[in-house]
Amino acid sequence: MKLAIMQPYLLPYIGYFQLIGAVDRFVVYDNIKYTKKGWINRNRMLVNGEASAFTVSLRHDSDSLDICDRRVAADFDRVRLLNQVRGAYRKAPHFDKTYALLELVFGFESDNLFDFLHHGLTWTCRHLSIATPIVASSQVPVDHRQRGERRVIAICLGLGATNYINPNGGIELYSAPAFAEHGISLSFLRSRPLQYAQFGRPFVPSLSILDVMMFNPVATIRQWLATHFDLVTAPSVGVRQEAGA
Repeated sequence: MKLAIMQPYLLPYIGYFQLIGAVDRFVVYDNIKYTKKGWINRNRMLVNGEASAFTVSLRHDSDSLDICDRRVAADFDRVRLLNQVRGAYRKAPHFDKTYALLELVFGFESDNLFDFLHHGLTWTCRHLSIATPIVASSQVPVDHRQRGERRVIAICLGLGATNYINPNGGIELYSAPAFAEHGISLSFLRSRPLQYAQFGRPFVPSLSILDVMMFNPVATIRQWLATHFDLVTAPSVGVRQEAGA
């Protein structure tokens, strides 16, 4: 069984959804510390040909709280954010269907940050016909006081995983022998460079999945999700590669 574990992010980039589609079960951390400078509650969209940040504002709370204990700010203006998206993308070829999805994502009224992000990931996966089950880490019966690689291995064992897949950026974080001791193989997903038309202007990369969906039909995105990456098997990183299925 193939497994991946990630923090939840706000409408993350396409590689995140490639990872979800590449595994049999996808775990999102809800019981880890919220990080200010990450992408948990912010992302980037295209505004007038440039990358522009958008954010789900949070209530001012202790930095020691886990993601599941953080709250969306009472004054977070969902309508204003949707209007920003409308202004930026109303002439995009797939605006109508994508905007309808975003109304579901941003219209979710829970003030729990994890629930809000989990809801967004779930509905985006449905939109893209990704059937992989998404599980909250706290629901896996393991000792969650463990950290780093040990915690990942524990979750893999708790769910019966035989192959753990991580984004390529985590190559330096994990050791293939440590996983192999528990009968788990280790792989890394490397997204291939992607480019598509954005209103006829120079391409702006590394934006939210919402940008990909605004400019491309779901059938094309589905193809990119299934094939536009390389799966690199540790420890032969950079040597042995398996193309995405």
